[in-house]
Order: sequence, then C-alpha cells, then structure tokens
Amino acid sequence: MESIEFFQVFITIIMTLFYSYFRSLTSSSSSSSAAAAADTDIPPVKNKYDVFLSFRGEDTRDAFTSHLHKALLGKNIDTYIDNRLERGDEIAPTLLEAIEKSKLALVIFSKDYASSTWCLKELVQILGCKKSHGQIVIPIFYRIDPSHVRKQQGTYALEDRPLKRSRRDEVANWRAALEEAANMSGFHYSSKTGTEAHFVEKVVQDVLTKLNRDLSSDLKGLVGIEKKIEKIESLLCLDSPGVCCVGIWGMGGIGKTTLADAVFHRHSSKFEVCCFLANVRENSEQTNGLRQLRNTLVRELLKDKDVNINTPSIPPHIQDRLRRTKAFIVLDDVNAREHLEVLVGDHDRFCQGSRIIITARDKGLLEQKVDPAKIFSVEGLGSDEALELFHSHAFGNKSPTTDHPKLSREVVDYIKGIPL
Repeated sequence: MESIEFFQVFITIIMTLFYSYFRSLTSSSSSSSAAAAADTDIPPVKNKYDVFLSFRGEDTRDAFTSHLHKALLGKNIDTYIDNRLERGDEIAPTLLEAIEKSKLALVIFSKDYASSTWCLKELVQILGCKKSHGQIVIPIFYRIDPSHVRKQQGTYALEDRPLKRSRRDEVANWRAALEEAANMSGFHYSSKTGTEAHFVEKVVQDVLTKLNRDLSSDLKGLVGIEKKIEKIESLLCLDSPGVCCVGIWGMGGIGKTTLADAVFHRHSSKFEVCCFLANVRENSEQTNGLRQLRNTLVRELLKDKDVNINTPSIPPHIQDRLRRTKAFIVLDDVNAREHLEVLVGDHDRFCQGSRIIITARDKGLLEQKVDPAKIFSVEGLGSDEALELFHSHAFGNKSPTTDHPKLSREVVDYIKGIPL
C-alpha cells in the first residue's frame, strides 16, 4: 500500500513538472496580445454555498423567507441566510464574501426592500457577481408588482426617499440594479397565486434545476466522466424499490470520490434526506472517530442535531426513525470492515428506496457488503482521453495540437491513465 501511495505522489510531482515545462514552452511562443489578454483573466471563484438569500428582514424574515429557507435545506441545498438585524448602512465583509461564494442568489423583493440601503447594496453586489463569474440570479416578487420595481414606483421610488442624501453615483447604481433585476425571469407571488406552500415548492424545484444544470457545466471539464456516471446510475436502479448499495472501486487518485460526488449532487434532491461522509478512512483514525462519523450520519438523516449515540449499536427507537425516511448516503474512502458494520450494518437499517454508495480501494472489502455485480471498477483514462486531459492542463485546450506531439505522448504513456 505504501509503495502505491509513493507512486501516486511521484506521478503527481512528475506531472506538475511536465505541466510547468509545457506552459513555459507555450508561453514563450505566445503573442504579446495573448499575454495581455491572459493578464485580465479572472480566476474562478470557489463556491462555498449553493444559495444566498437577499431579503428585507422586517418584511419576510419570520414568514415567507423562513419557509423558503427551511424548504431549501430540506432538499440539501446549502443556503446562506443572514439572521442578524441590520445595523447601519455598511455590509459586513463576511456578507459580501457569502454573496461572492454562492452559486445562486434568490432576491426577495418585498414592499420595503428598496427602503433598506443594506438590501440595495446587496443587490448591486449580487449583480456584480452575475457579471463577473456568472452567478445565477432569481428574483422573487413577494406581494409586490414587478412593474413597481422595474419602473421604481411606490415604495421603490428612490427619489422620493431620504436615499437622495447618498452620493448620486451610488443611487444611480441602485436604480440600474433594480431595473436590471426586475427584467429578469423570476417568480411573482400574490393573493391570486395560490398557497404559499405550493409557491415555495415551485421556487425550490427551479433552484434545483438550475443548480443541477450548473453542476453539469462543471463536469464538462472532467474528461470521460459522463459515461462513468451513467453506468453508476444504472447500477443504482433509482426507480426500483428496496435498498440498493453500490460500490465504486479503484486505486487512489483514479477519480472515485469525484464520481460519487457527481452522482450524489445530481440525485440527492430525489430523496427525503441525504448524507455524504467524506474521508471515512482518515476521519475514523481520530479519537472516537468512527463513533463521531456514525453520529454525523444519523444526525443528518434524522435532521436532529441532538442525537448522540455512545453505545456500540444504534438504539431500536433510532433505528425505527431511520427506517421511515428514504435516504441517499455516500461513504467515501472506506478501508475497514468495521466501517461498513458501524455505518451501514444490515440493509434493513434504512427505509425502502434508500441508496448507498461506498468508495474503496479494496474490492474484497466492498464485496463483504455489496453484491459483486453492483461494484463499478474505475479504470484509468484511455490514451485519447489522457491526451485530452493533458492538453487541457498543459496548453489550456482539449484538442490535441501539433505542438510537441512526441513529448505529449510520452507523458500520457507514463501516467498510465491516472487523472491526478
């Protein structure tokens, strides 16, 4: 095992050196205009949240926004909500960071949204993120006519308010932001719409659709992954009753976690509860690590932060609760039978319709809990796929070029299909 890990580290170092070498070759032959363009490239933003909620607390915090927030969390959508009361006009740096690191922003326009300088500054920041790195923005017009926002009438008439004391350019930015957001496709809730519960359900479903589409675009950069995902999906038999357990097997660095994560995010919304336990091997080595992992799993599945199991087995009353809710579970990087027994146990521990994915480097270990026919073996990249991946890193494009073909092939042959 140590020799395999040493080989992986060695390969990583070699690949890094090769990438640096090829970058230097290509950069030296680049034109000055291309170099200038590269200097203006904006580095990709690493998302921390799925959704950011922008709302006027006095209008909707204890009603619509709280219901929407609960529904989003219920679908395992990581949502940022600022529960602090507004103090002053300046937005805290943590709030600005939360906006920037969210994939999607839900802007809830209510009666007095535009009365808040805080809300208006949030809106400007959100639209700035939309422009700079493609943040998805969905406006919700809650008991307010969208035309009032677009034309800035009624409570949205900024010139009729004390806001005119602010700098003219800032007010102009707010007005432009309101007009831009009001012209976007979104949702309008009024007394004629129907029940608020049904409206929330529609919004959440649209968020899920857009986040899944965003995930699909993220996967485009991962060579050869889509066919592997489809194979795992077929093994999961998502439309069948009963509990199904699928194993993903392969050497370290081959892409097991990436595959499990992609499948998990694509289908987690179809289940009542879900949990992704990452780095089981590493975390189990901590003091009481395996017991803590089990508590994390049970708390996520029951949505009960107060659960604390200190006994060797799960108490019957908690097992009964687990059997009532259809779950989607991923156990990533399992390397001991004890992990399987403590975290999975018998399949009757979970509700009918539940799905479990286990990733491991040891196929024999997986076979102790998973039907061999349900184990997906992650193979290395084919020659053409490996070349495509190498070119995307070394040259910034996936299409093989005529530059350094011999060296490119030598690198691809050397890494033996491992997408480290």
